[in-house]
Amino acid sequence: MSDLKAELQKQIAEMNWKDLIPHAQRDALIVVDQNLDLIEVGYAIAQDKTNLVQNWISEQLIQKPSSQQLSLWNSDPNHRFYTIIVQPFVLISLSV
Repeated sequence: MSDLKAELQKQIAEMNWKDLIPHAQRDALIVVDQNLDLIEVGYAIAQDKTNLVQNWISEQLIQKPSSQQLSLWNSDPNHRFYTIIVQPFVLISLSV
């Protein structure tokens, strides 16, 4: 495992929605489909692997939260996510 992947692995945190709201308000959240590996996505973004990231975006495997998702999560502030930070983004997933 590369040093960056190992560092990202150490940074995985489980957070409640209420703690992620400020990041949503600054439009910094990226929802990672649970079929993707959160570390791999973070690594690809950090390493500027544009083609791979664009492919995931076009397949809607990574995306900004929809208004429907935001409403659902706002109604349950204790909803939990796995997160990693890849500046300036916070990547969130329901699984790791």
